[in-house]
Amino acid sequence: MAFFPRGEKYLEIITTLKDLKAWVQTTKQQGDSIGLVPTMGFLHEGHISLVDMAKAENAKVVMSIFVNPAQFGPNEDFDRYPRDLERDSKLAAAAGTDVIFAPSAEEMYPRESHIQLSAGPLANVLCGAKRPGHFDGVLKVVTKLFHLVQPDRAYFGQKDAQQLAIIESLVEDFNFPLAIRRGETVREEDGLAKSSRNVYLSETERQEAPHLRKALLLGEQAVLSNEDAVQSMTAYLEREVSGKIDYIELLSYPDLDHNVQGLAILALAVQFEKARLIDNIIFPIEGKN
Repeated sequence: MAFFPRGEKYLEIITTLKDLKAWVQTTKQQGDSIGLVPTMGFLHEGHISLVDMAKAENAKVVMSIFVNPAQFGPNEDFDRYPRDLERDSKLAAAAGTDVIFAPSAEEMYPRESHIQLSAGPLANVLCGAKRPGHFDGVLKVVTKLFHLVQPDRAYFGQKDAQQLAIIESLVEDFNFPLAIRRGETVREEDGLAKSSRNVYLSETERQEAPHLRKALLLGEQAVLSNEDAVQSMTAYLEREVSGKIDYIELLSYPDLDHNVQGLAILALAVQFEKARLIDNIIFPIEGKN
């Protein structure tokens, strides 16, 4: 364990399952509610906004910081994913987090799992179609965190909208005794969605990256005008950014199917030289139920 100043109190850093279970047991015995903010670290304002939400609804806030190997595929950026626990601890403490749970991979996965979780059809589109097994790995770590922390509420950002939909389905389908809270995407002043991977962008790519958001807004207007959003967005991005378009899709939300009714999600991914950026916009379609 370690401690960082947190106003007049201290943020506690827990690295073992044993110590976490002891903390949760004591907290539950005291009758305190727990809010969980799962992260992979290298915190930004998006993560801090989730802490703010959790503080408003719970007596205690736990942030997990764990770069989960189960959700990275071959040749992805697991080894070079940015890590800085000391920096993160200071930011989390300043935001009012009570506990950081920062285990090692060996602590979380002491043996090869005999039981496999599958995200199912919700993972057959968007990032799931491009990253086979990714969301199975997300479900693995989230399920473990839910059991270990026993939160009353857990907080996830809408930038990872497919992940959010899959986790909401997990909680509903298997009756997890907690509520999922959605946090709005936090953006830079120029519209770029906050992401730990933004540090990978070159200076030129950083100047181009706000066009992802602009393309989504263009696409939304195309959808509402009964025009081809994918075609419009593709032409715009090919003109404005040097990165390669990975996908652009219009789906229903949160069902993530092509029968778009009521609430729609327009999502994209663009691969730059060292960073794959995702973004989305969720909006109602008038006249649909």
